[in-house]
Amino acid sequence: FFEVTLQKRVPHGAGLGGGSGNAATTLYAANELTGRPASNAQLLEWSGDIGSDISVFFSNGAAYCTGRGEVVEDVTPPLPLDTRMLLVKPPVGLSTPMIFKSLDLDRRSTADPLQLLGGMTQAGKISPDFCVNDLEQPAFDNLPELLQLKQRLIKEGGEAFDAVFMTGSGSTIVCVGDDTAP
Repeated sequence: FFEVTLQKRVPHGAGLGGGSGNAATTLYAANELTGRPASNAQLLEWSGDIGSDISVFFSNGAAYCTGRGEVVEDVTPPLPLDTRMLLVKPPVGLSTPMIFKSLDLDRRSTADPLQLLGGMTQAGKISPDFCVNDLEQPAFDNLPELLQLKQRLIKEGGEAFDAVFMTGSGSTIVCVGDDTAP
């Protein structure tokens, strides 16, 4: 058994995978401290059993995830690693279970995620057309101020941002193309 003290740096309810990253780190550290009895493939499999988004933290960087997020395929990064981004985390967070319960399946995008990824990779840059997050609808329905924040960043960021979108189940808004707040 291990005693773990967690110093959380990623804000709760930000849609940035903070809790999942902490779980993956704990699983990885426990494996390391016990002499690596589990392979990376086993850690990946177990992480999917523990939680939906933990598995991505066992990827080699950029990844395409399916299922509940537990099926991970390493991919070439679709954007240059030095792409400038601004992350805006409002003072409010969102509950992931609440967002999924609010998801209207009839309002989901019909875009093929692999085609979006391929288009972004081929273009070597991002555009709003490639940024599809079906969880924006329930997040904005539950927290209209979040939609207002996104619209404000698009308007005030002007040409500086190539794309503006919400991460995961929210509430962080990502502005790609510049890291300067408007």
